[in-house]
Amino acid sequence: MAVKIRLARHGSKANPFYRIVVADSRSPRDGRYIERIGTYDPQREPSAIEVDNEKASEWLGKGAQPTGQVRKLLEISGAI
Repeated sequence: MAVKIRLARHGSKANPFYRIVVADSRSPRDGRYIERIGTYDPQREPSAIEVDNEKASEWLGKGAQPTGQVRKLLEISGAI
């Protein structure tokens, strides 16, 4: 089972809000996930990023692969 750390989109039309989740790579974007490790709100100025660095580091240690955008967010938050 390939595990990815990725964004799940929530919020209304033209008002996105994202959750940073750990999910099976075969599950849909906004579908079932294993664990939620943070949030990302691009609508705020500056963008609000909240990440549980301990959980993120734990999942990265287990071999979870972050997507490109999530990798940038984890670098900003200090998890990578």
